[in-house]
Amino acid sequence: MTNCKNCENPITENFCSNCGQQVTLKRIDNHYIQHEFLHLLHFEKGFFYTAKELIVRPGDSIREFIKNDRAKHMKPVPFLILTSLLYTIVAHFLHADDIATEKEKLLLAKSSIGSIQHWIQAHYGYANIISGFFYAICIMLFFKKYKYNFFEITVLLCFLMGQQMLLLTIMTFFFPVLGAEIYKNLLLILTFAYSTWAIGQFFDRARMASYIKAFFAYLLGNILWILAIIIIGVAADIILKLTAHH
Repeated sequence: MTNCKNCENPITENFCSNCGQQVTLKRIDNHYIQHEFLHLLHFEKGFFYTAKELIVRPGDSIREFIKNDRAKHMKPVPFLILTSLLYTIVAHFLHADDIATEKEKLLLAKSSIGSIQHWIQAHYGYANIISGFFYAICIMLFFKKYKYNFFEITVLLCFLMGQQMLLLTIMTFFFPVLGAEIYKNLLLILTFAYSTWAIGQFFDRARMASYIKAFFAYLLGNILWILAIIIIGVAADIILKLTAHH
């Protein structure tokens, strides 16, 4: 009988019954690193299964995750962060992250709003989580009779926005062919179309009213998010001017 190297508990099996430490640790090699990397991203089953389900039946699969089965899906927040990172990398290398016109750039450069938008472009994952607050409030307002709490709606949005990022990543590969204007319009259409479909299906796939409410809930959330950026940017400019005068 040996003692656990971690907690000194006597061990009779392959694992310590007290802390779960293995008796014999595997050597760290390329197989170990690959396994840990895949496990970190939950690629063994979670990522590809989640992406497939969110394409085929987004609302149904998210509802199942919340109410019935959470073992097959990748966790919502890591899924959103990962897909946002993929989009950021692809958009950067294909120069799709710089689609503002020269006039827009000149206007934004004069305000803190431009700095906020630059931060959003560099941190889509975190920005999506923050913007999700506004969307969640609006969705809860439009679908309050379904009794989902704020955190459950947040899970819905993490999956929804994560899949949006994945779809936009795929679309961005065609950016050099599409051009900035068509790309921006398709991005807007894809975002609203997918969100409307996913949210509507999540609450009641059989009723057209569910999809109509989903569209307006997402639209209102988007407006509130834009207004928040403008208000924070303008407030920051006012504070900076007042500070400069002193």
